[in-house]
Amino acid sequence: MRRLGTSDVQITPILMGTWQAGKKMWVGIEDSETIKAIRAAFEAGITTIDTAEVYGEGHSEQIVAQALSDVRDKAVYATKVFANHLKYDQVLEACDRSLENLKTDYIDLYQIHWPTGAFNSEIVPIAETMSALNQLKQQGKIRAIGVSNFSRTQLEEAAVYGRIDSLQPPYSLFWRQVEREAMPYCIENNISILAYSPLAQGLLTGKFGSGHKFDPADNRAKNKLFQGQNYERAQQSLDKLRPIAERHHTSLGNLAIAWLIAQPQTQAIVGARNAEQAAANAKAADIQLSAEDLQEIDAIGKIVTDHLDENPVMWNWNS
Repeated sequence: MRRLGTSDVQITPILMGTWQAGKKMWVGIEDSETIKAIRAAFEAGITTIDTAEVYGEGHSEQIVAQALSDVRDKAVYATKVFANHLKYDQVLEACDRSLENLKTDYIDLYQIHWPTGAFNSEIVPIAETMSALNQLKQQGKIRAIGVSNFSRTQLEEAAVYGRIDSLQPPYSLFWRQVEREAMPYCIENNISILAYSPLAQGLLTGKFGSGHKFDPADNRAKNKLFQGQNYERAQQSLDKLRPIAERHHTSLGNLAIAWLIAQPQTQAIVGARNAEQAAANAKAADIQLSAEDLQEIDAIGKIVTDHLDENPVMWNWNS
């Protein structure tokens, strides 16, 4: 277990991600399979679960409750309030809805999902949103406050109004913008980094060969890493990572997770479609990488990341 920021919440190095449990923007997801996957993750030792109100409009949270209500006291729940609910009263209402969906009377980590103004939402001063979050914390409805998709500047602004214990950015061997500015701030201020898309949405598993095409309804069809030269460079990197994975008797995906959770302050949020995937993900926590391994993997990842622009958003939502 690792400490979440400076809070008294203890989290696992690998978290179970449940964006797919909401079904919206994913293809071929079955509730019964998702419930089994969450339960299998929990039983394999991944007892920290990350969800959000916007994942299927509460459906993901409800699925988490179905999977874990009987072991709620041994699980850690992290959820998020969306960018269109950041006014004082809206935050309080959203939290109550999430509590109801999750069938619990407290949320271990409550996060602002996207900064104000994202997805054309109304601009709300961070002071107002933080005031509501502090109120929820005082009431015992939430135990810690986090932010997601915030830049270093936005993180600093939020921290003026209350203790921020975590930042949730997109972060993987193939997507490393967070290392430039936000990560040094997190290290300095003891803020946990909860990396989402730690497998670059499955790219780092090596399952997708050259020329793979996604269903247009799958959010990955818009992911920059799956397009053009980026995708070709990713394939070259994966070829170089395979011998290292073989040396450690592990999969490419688990090698990428092991590298990530060895970075300062960093935990990985990993999704799973079924129980087998969930149990396999947990094994990444057992991989011991030497300093040389970490350096070698780091250099291979740069084959992809050195060519990316500064934009921290991984998808071309507008195109």
